[in-house]
Amino acid sequence: MSSNQISVRKIFDSSLMELAWQIRKKVFVEEQRVDEAMEWEHEEESTHFLAYSGGQAIGTARWRDSGKGIKLERFAVLSDFRNKGVGAALLEAVLADVPKDQRIYLHAQAAAENFYGRHGFKPLGPLFYEAGIGHYLMEIDPKH
Repeated sequence: MSSNQISVRKIFDSSLMELAWQIRKKVFVEEQRVDEAMEWEHEEESTHFLAYSGGQAIGTARWRDSGKGIKLERFAVLSDFRNKGVGAALLEAVLADVPKDQRIYLHAQAAAENFYGRHGFKPLGPLFYEAGIGHYLMEIDPKH
């Protein structure tokens, strides 16, 4: 799959939000065993995105103003579509949408630290755990 076969769109209605939730449930709750109650916080104040290939929703992400800056969250790609440019397409779309005058950061799962590093994010501290999964606090230069 080439990146030109991937499109990313901002979510504006509840039917598309349902597709995002299905992807997140599959990736986080079923695959990674994250407590489902933890998965559904901050939904209303977040701006959500869906990645598509061939008309199928295959990935999702969101951003929100956390009060500490713009936090990028809930990047999830269905297993059959990983390592094919979907995450990069989502990250590019999210970064293009966020306000540019604030701190932009995320909690990267340890397995994704190199991915975010390739896209300009720098780790800011030691490994910590959220939902039983190792993460790194990472931040991008606001001039990205």
